[in-house]
Amino acid sequence: MAVLTWGLASSAQNYPSKPIRMVVPFTPGGSTDILARSIGQELTQAWGQAVVLDNVAGAGGSIGADRVAKSAPDGYTLLMGHIGTLAVTPSLYPNLPYDPIKSFAPVAWVAKVPNVLAVFPGVPAKSVKELMDLARAKPNALNFGSGGNGSAAHLAMEFLKLQSHIEMVHVPYRGTAPAVTDLVAGQVQVIFTGAPALNAFIKSGQLRALAVSSKVRLPSLADIPTVAESGIKGLEHFEADQWYGIVAPAGTPTTIVNKLNAQINEALNSVEIKKRFESEGAIPAPNSPEVFGQLIASEIERWRPVVLGAKIKPN
Repeated sequence: MAVLTWGLASSAQNYPSKPIRMVVPFTPGGSTDILARSIGQELTQAWGQAVVLDNVAGAGGSIGADRVAKSAPDGYTLLMGHIGTLAVTPSLYPNLPYDPIKSFAPVAWVAKVPNVLAVFPGVPAKSVKELMDLARAKPNALNFGSGGNGSAAHLAMEFLKLQSHIEMVHVPYRGTAPAVTDLVAGQVQVIFTGAPALNAFIKSGQLRALAVSSKVRLPSLADIPTVAESGIKGLEHFEADQWYGIVAPAGTPTTIVNKLNAQINEALNSVEIKKRFESEGAIPAPNSPEVFGQLIASEIERWRPVVLGAKIKPN
C-alpha cells in the first residue's frame, strides 16, 4: 500500500506525461461530443499531451461511464459526463454497474446547456402554445425524437409533457445526432435537446425553434423565448437544462484532480471558449470539484420523480 501510494503521488507530480483518454459515452455529433472536443483541444494545447476522445455509446451512456469507473485512477482516463449519465441513470437502471457518487471523483463542471424545443418546419406550430394546442387536439399524433430512453432530451420532453398535460409518441435513437438527422428529414416532428446539436440547423432554417428550457434566453438564440415566457399556466417556472462535467475514477489523486480542475477552469474563463460555447448555445460553468459533486447529488434526487412518473424504461 505504501509503495502504491508513493507511486501515485510521484505520477501526480509529473502529470500528464502521456496522452489522456476522454470517454464520451454517446455517438459523435451530439452536445457531449462537441463540448468534450473543445475541452480536449484546450488541454492538449496547454500541456502538450494529446487528449484522445473515445466515443463509447449505449445504455444511456452507462456503458462508457462504467468503463471509466473501472479504469485505473491515474488521471489518464476521464469521462465527459452529463445529466443523463450521472443523474438520470440511477433511477433508470436498477442494476447500474456503477454509482455516480461513489465510483467517480468529480473534476470539473464544464457547462450548462439549455435544451431547445424545435420542430420540423412542416409542423404547423410557431410557438409553444400552438404546439400544445396541436398536441391536445390530436393526442399522440405528434412524435418526438431523442438520443434514447432516459436521455436528457427524453427527460426534458417528458417533464414538459407532465407539466402541460399533453401526449406525444417517443421515438428513441442511439444518440442525439441520428435523432436530429431524422428531424431535419421530417421522419420525426419534434425534439427538445441541447442547443449545440441544433443551432446550425435552426440558423439555416432547416428546423424551427419554439423555445429554450433555461430561465433566461440564450444569447445565440436571443429571439427565441423561454418556455416560461410562453404564457401557459403551469409552465411559469419551467426549467430543464442539461449540464456537462468531467469526472475521473474514484481514488484519483487530489493533486491530479485539482490540476485538471484548474486548467479546465482557466479554459472556461477564456474569451475564446466563452465565444465558442456561446455560438454553440452552451454556458461555461467553471467551479470547484466539490460544487460539481453537490450538483450531481442534487440532480439525482430532482429527476427521480420524472423518471418514475413518466414510467421511463431503458431501451
